[in-house]
Amino acid sequence: MQVIGFNFTKISAKRELKIENYSQNTNIEFLDLEKEKIELLKDLDAIKIIFKYSVEYKSNKEKEKPCAELIFEGHIVLALSKKESSDILKSWKKKQIPPNIQISLFNLILKKCSPKAVYIADELNIPSPVPLPKITPKQKEE
Repeated sequence: MQVIGFNFTKISAKRELKIENYSQNTNIEFLDLEKEKIELLKDLDAIKIIFKYSVEYKSNKEKEKPCAELIFEGHIVLALSKKESSDILKSWKKKQIPPNIQISLFNLILKKCSPKAVYIADELNIPSPVPLPKITPKQKEE
C-alpha cells in the first residue's frame, strides 16, 4: 500500500458557548470508498477513501448540542496491488476496512489533521484537542 494523495475538501470550526467543565470526543470516520482510474498506475489499482475527522467539545451541564466543534473532511488516494484492492473493496461492502490498512490510515489522518486542529483551536480560544507538553519547575531536593 502506498499513499499517492491526501487532500482536504472541508475544514470547519465553530465555537458557540463558553467552554468550561467539558468533555471532548475525537472521532475518525470513513464515509465512502471508491476505485479511481489513474493512467500512470500500470500494475496497481487506485482506491479513494473519503474520511471525516471531528473533535467535539460538549458541556457536561448541557447535553444537547456541542459548545465547540472542529471538522476536517477529505480523501486519501492509495496505490494498491490487485489483491489488496480486491480485499478492501470486498470488506467495504460491510462498511469496514481491513484492520492493517485501517490503522495506517488512522495514523495518517491524525498526523495531517492534529496540527491543524491545534492551530484552529488556539485561534478560537478553545482547549487543544491534543495534549501539549508542559514544563514544570524542578523540585528542590533536601
